[in-house]
Amino acid sequence: MYKKKLVVWGLAAAMAATLLAGCSKDGSTPTSQGAQTSAGQSSQTEGTSAGNEAKEKARITMMAIDWNGSPLSAEGSDEIKQKVSDYTNTIIDDDTFTWVANDVYTEKMGLALLNKDNMPMIMTVNSGVNSTIVQAANAGAFWDLTDYLFDAEKYPNLAQANKDVSKQLTVNGQLIGIYRSRPIGRYGFGYRQDWAEKLGLEAPETMEDLYNMARAFTFDDPDGDGVDNTYGFNWTKDSIPLEILQAQFGCGNQWIEKDGKLVPSHQTDEYMEALNWLKRMYDEGLVYEDWAVREGSTQADLVKNGQCGMMAKELDDIRRVYDYFETNEIPAVTGDGFAKMALMGAMSKEEGSEKTILATSGMNGFFAITKAAKTEEDLENCLHFLDKMNDEDMLLLADWGLEGITYKIDEEGYIVSTATGMDLKSLPGNGLNQTVAYIPGASTTEICGIPIKNDPQKELENQLKEDNVQYAIFNPAAAYLNNSETYALNGANMDEILKQARTQYICGEIDEAGLQAKFSEWDNAGGTKVIEEVNTQFAADK
Repeated sequence: MYKKKLVVWGLAAAMAATLLAGCSKDGSTPTSQGAQTSAGQSSQTEGTSAGNEAKEKARITMMAIDWNGSPLSAEGSDEIKQKVSDYTNTIIDDDTFTWVANDVYTEKMGLALLNKDNMPMIMTVNSGVNSTIVQAANAGAFWDLTDYLFDAEKYPNLAQANKDVSKQLTVNGQLIGIYRSRPIGRYGFGYRQDWAEKLGLEAPETMEDLYNMARAFTFDDPDGDGVDNTYGFNWTKDSIPLEILQAQFGCGNQWIEKDGKLVPSHQTDEYMEALNWLKRMYDEGLVYEDWAVREGSTQADLVKNGQCGMMAKELDDIRRVYDYFETNEIPAVTGDGFAKMALMGAMSKEEGSEKTILATSGMNGFFAITKAAKTEEDLENCLHFLDKMNDEDMLLLADWGLEGITYKIDEEGYIVSTATGMDLKSLPGNGLNQTVAYIPGASTTEICGIPIKNDPQKELENQLKEDNVQYAIFNPAAAYLNNSETYALNGANMDEILKQARTQYICGEIDEAGLQAKFSEWDNAGGTKVIEEVNTQFAADK
């Protein structure tokens, strides 16, 4: 989700009074303005507010993911549901939500898509656009949201959706979903700051600086134990660190636009430059020899235990390593305080070049509105609900719960969670966040005018994520791959060919001729056809 700029907040006692009633100014539970109605409405009504006449509440249905068990079933959940109902002007009862456990969700979603008479109006999709979704979209299962989503007057929150992210949810030119936001600028770099200080190294600014730091961390005994037992980067078989690093060389994010056409990254000179840089790191022993078989889940552990000093990963994961050092009081090698991880965002390939950083997909699944919403009025009721759930009043309920039960206002005026250690099933708002798209995003510094207390490293993480957005490199072919018949049939195999080729080349198992042979294998597996299908759509889109 997007992050707002850090603001210095006054800590007036009046803030607490504001929070007790959500974000309303009159002390009452806030009510929605301009609420929609439905042909199949209940006689339930919303109370009048500021002279507005009571309006009938709309009926919607929604299929959502149950992560913890017993969603919206704890003590206080009825109060949560009533607040949501009143604020969104939507009936919230036992028929509103169909909760499906995460471990069987994909299967249940597929079955629901086969039964058009039993689909929910709003369906959570726990992936990007895959072949199942494309097939359902082509069969007319979903509304095309192109002419609705960006109506800022009706849907002021949803209208702020990032268009690069939204485009990934298009099938044959139709926008079939509302993404559930994930930080676009989540990726970055980190290094052991105390190691760098001990060796007299400045913060790296270019890829050559990164290489020099990795070499120093490997050979210059940064931990001072006199033993050759440290490495620079901690790669694993997880692809993300390598993709973050190679994107810095200008080869794009899996695909790139060149000379008016979309080209797979591996067909660019910049990709070969990136691969040779990565191979240089491996050949010189700056990473583990067996990195390609190490589990991705061990990446942070290798830094925590002092074996490696550098990471290319999600910024929140890097920040958690910093927290680990502080919590466990791991001494700094400088003898001054605790070990530290420095966090960095977008970097330049070389001095004077523009900064870049690999973009995430920007989403964690999406909401599709199915044709179970039979009329345009039903569609607008669904959009109205999803839009209002992004208001701060609803984010307060979804992310913090109820005052006095799962949060409090401390003596300094900050909102503080009191849910630590509680069974997740016992939280009044358990599951409510699964109904929120987080567009344009929740502030990390305040909620309903009440400041949120963050430690300096968390604030830095949030700021870097926000700053990264302007430099983030998206995959320009993502939407077109959704509609490529060849990629739908053989895309997973084609992706694996490229992944294996990269690994084998870096590790010296194949030379450049062998690498080109692998690229030809990709062509013959459908790559040539995919390029044609992607660019046919790209040309039609101009």
